[in-house]
Amino acid sequence: MLRYGLIGLAVLLIAPVVVAALYRIEAVRPISTLMLRDTVLLRHWERDWVEFDAIAPVLVQSVMMSEDGQFCTHNGVDWGALNAVIIDALDGSPTRGASTITMQTAKNLFLWSSRSFLRKGLEVPLAVWIDLVLPKKRIMEIYLNIAEWGDGIYGIEAASWTYFGRPASELTARQAALLAVTLPNPYQRDPLSPGPRLSRLANVILGRAASSGAYVRCLY
Repeated sequence: MLRYGLIGLAVLLIAPVVVAALYRIEAVRPISTLMLRDTVLLRHWERDWVEFDAIAPVLVQSVMMSEDGQFCTHNGVDWGALNAVIIDALDGSPTRGASTITMQTAKNLFLWSSRSFLRKGLEVPLAVWIDLVLPKKRIMEIYLNIAEWGDGIYGIEAASWTYFGRPASELTARQAALLAVTLPNPYQRDPLSPGPRLSRLANVILGRAASSGAYVRCLY
C-alpha cells in the first residue's frame, strides 16, 4: 500500500509539470481547480475564453499594475517580496501578499485556494516552471481567462459582460481599474458598487495604468 501511495503522490507532483508545458498550445483552453470544483458540485459557472489580443490593453495594464508590476522582469517569483514576507512571518509581524500573476496562475490551475505554507511551497516551483515553459503573453492570457471575478464568474470576458454589459475588448479605463482592484477579493468587492476605499484604489490604478508602458513591454 505504501508503494502505491508513493506512486500516486509522484503522479500528482509530476502531472502539473507535464500539463503546464502542454498549455503552450494555443488551442488548449485550461480550466481552474475552482471551475473543476464547481463542475463536480453541479454549480453553475460562466467562462467565455477570449484571446489576449481581444482584451482591452488598459485592462491588462490595470491588472498588472494592481497585481504584479514586475511581471515582465521576474522569473515567475518576485524573490525580494517573497523574502520580505518570510522575514515578517518569522518575526511574527503581519504578512502582506507576495504572489505574482504567475504564482496565482499556478495556484488557480493546479492547487487549492485556502492559504497555507504547503500551498505556497508548491506554488513557487510551479511558477518558476510555468515561466520557463510558457511565454509571458500566454501566461497572462491564461490568468485573465481563469481568474475568479465573483461567484461562478471566471475570466475577464464573463466578468466584463456581467458587470458592464460589454466585451473585454471595449472596457473603459475606469471599468478596467475597477475590475483589477476587485481581483484580490471578488466576494467582498463589487466593481458596480465600489465604495470610497475601492474607488480610491481604482483611481490609483488608473494613474499607474496610464504610465505603465515600460512595465508591459513583454506583452505589446
